[in-house]
Amino acid sequence: MAAPEVVLVGSCMTDLVSLTTRLPKAGETVHGHRFFTGFGGKGANQCVQAARLGAKTSMICKVGKDSFGYDYIENFKKNGIPTDFVGQAENAATGAASIIVDNEGQNFIVIVAGANLLLDSGDLKRAAPVICQAKVMVCQLEVTPAISLEALKLAHNSGVKTLFNPAPALADLDPQFYTHSNIICCNESEAEILTGITVSNAQDAGRVGLVLLERGCEAAVVTLGPEGCVMVSAKEPIPKHIPVKKVTAVDTTGAGDSFVGALAFYLAYYPNLPQEEMLKRANFIASVSVQATGTQTSFPDKKDLPQDLF
Repeated sequence: MAAPEVVLVGSCMTDLVSLTTRLPKAGETVHGHRFFTGFGGKGANQCVQAARLGAKTSMICKVGKDSFGYDYIENFKKNGIPTDFVGQAENAATGAASIIVDNEGQNFIVIVAGANLLLDSGDLKRAAPVICQAKVMVCQLEVTPAISLEALKLAHNSGVKTLFNPAPALADLDPQFYTHSNIICCNESEAEILTGITVSNAQDAGRVGLVLLERGCEAAVVTLGPEGCVMVSAKEPIPKHIPVKKVTAVDTTGAGDSFVGALAFYLAYYPNLPQEEMLKRANFIASVSVQATGTQTSFPDKKDLPQDLF
């Protein structure tokens, strides 16, 4: 088997999704019109999007020894993702996310991490040969943060490009996360938690990017949903806004993961593409994902996208 180019260390969640006309207020019960389950978790989502674009991937994660866990392993196989490093915990359930989506495509999400929090140093040691030979390693914060940091260090010290998505964000993030991340990619709310800067436009996002650079990463990307994203890097320290074509959003769940997965794909397979062009393409792919319902079900395949993206 060819060595994976894109390695994800992160979470798997079973999504329990309710669609309703509007999000409930505190203490209020509202009628929904549809319920379905799906595959989610930031790590797995990002891995699936990269794989659908044609990346050779590997997923390092933990699920439970329950029906959700077995179903998840099958889902990886269907998406062409090797399951050599998908562990099954005896003493914890597969992670779950309760998601409520309204008519505008806005959502509320509660996650119960379960087996994700049992991913440990031993799992990383077993996967070290795959992590150290990758072109790009991606991680987030839905597993124990110390494990994400250990994975970043392992990859970074081996010369692997590291892409860190600090989600869900922590205000008191260990400073080493910044110095071991080539690229940090966060959304507006995560940006505010990390830096204390409220992001209401591209200018604010640029300010966030500069703060993250000061903390030691090589490049920072702040995603702005329908407004695209802002990038800033040590090489190009003037923040640049990369807009995206307007689309009608049906469900924004997983759009950020689609973006990160697409960016990981371009970093691994088109390393000489200007970063701005990579982000433009990742913007476009994420904008396709919001036009369909569900998380991974909304992620586009290479064959369904304009071929000038490849």
